[in-house]
Amino acid sequence: MAMQKAIKITKNIYWIGGNDRETDLFEGLWTLPKGVSYNAYLINDDKIAIIDTIKSGNLSDYIERLTSVLPAGRTIDYLIVNHMEPDHSGSIRMLRHLYPEMKIIGNKKTVEMIEAFYNITENIIEVKEGDVLDLGHHKVTFAMIPMVHWPESMVTYDTTEKVLFSTDAFGGFSALEGGIFDDELDMIHYEYEILRYFANIVGRYASPTQKAIAKVRTLDPRIICPAHGPIHRTNPKHIVDLYDKWSRHDTDEGVVVVYGSMYGNTKFMTDAIARSISEAGIKDVFVHDVSRDNLSFMVADIWRYKGLVLGSCTYNTELYPPMAALCRSLSNKMMKNRILGICGSYSWSKGALAELQLFAEQSGDWTLIQPSVEVKSCPTEEDLDQCRLLGKNVAEAVKKHFK
Repeated sequence: MAMQKAIKITKNIYWIGGNDRETDLFEGLWTLPKGVSYNAYLINDDKIAIIDTIKSGNLSDYIERLTSVLPAGRTIDYLIVNHMEPDHSGSIRMLRHLYPEMKIIGNKKTVEMIEAFYNITENIIEVKEGDVLDLGHHKVTFAMIPMVHWPESMVTYDTTEKVLFSTDAFGGFSALEGGIFDDELDMIHYEYEILRYFANIVGRYASPTQKAIAKVRTLDPRIICPAHGPIHRTNPKHIVDLYDKWSRHDTDEGVVVVYGSMYGNTKFMTDAIARSISEAGIKDVFVHDVSRDNLSFMVADIWRYKGLVLGSCTYNTELYPPMAALCRSLSNKMMKNRILGICGSYSWSKGALAELQLFAEQSGDWTLIQPSVEVKSCPTEEDLDQCRLLGKNVAEAVKKHFK
């Protein structure tokens, strides 16, 4: 029976990962319409090292690819654990069972997590910043990137061929569709999925990400091999620059409009706002229905663009529940340097607009643009004029930033 094959990256470095098109939600939260890849790697040298394992449900692909390139009579000498989240560490116990003499390499926090997750305490080597592992021809070193996005996260750098194994940094959603390298894939699609991954998974930790990027730039890798998504061999600097831009909260000229509406009246308001934004010269305007669009796509678009308008009906005297969930998520991301407009509606009791105003005051570095529009039941023409004014003012504030 045919087996999955490892894919060569350089003469002695291989991709032995797998694609997951069955999991619907990453971390039980973020939708995966095109799946996700779990990337793991093998260095074939005098000593054989694997970088990371794979989610346990994809173990068979991993083992088949591993054994397809493992020389006859050889064993795995080292398992390097860059990150302990179970989509990367989930097969550690099985790998130790298959290769009982294999040494597991990780930093101090990794070692603690290996015991906590898998009750493994033997044949473990603890490494620190700058330590070097000699595999023969290949010499690999380790750099700590804590809180990108777990406290034990580190990268492994092959100094011989200048290949960086970057764990979750520079990774993204979407399975690898045939190709695994950036020059084999539609990178317009993958760069959006990398942004969606960054905004929802890594974005809260923008400051630690900036420190990690500084380390990566000093290494000047020729190839970047992340734990999810494409391998960057054509222009690795490009993906580093994108991460640098996003983690500095540097945005593009555009506005995202998100509405929550039960019977269409709030949607009526935000439609007028979106139209006036467009009439004021903003070409990139994205409108989301908070009840129907997945949170991860909304957060990604909001991270990318300078302007945001939130419109919500009142529900049982409070903010509409899906809008409240979005606001909680945005507060958690700690976004900076954004322009915000808000509007709300009610019938028998106010509530939505007051909560949106509180969000604007407490949730980050948001510049609130006036007027804040509140409508009772159905908007009048005068109400819609105020909505159009809000859209115009938001657009002008966004355009002013990019002059």
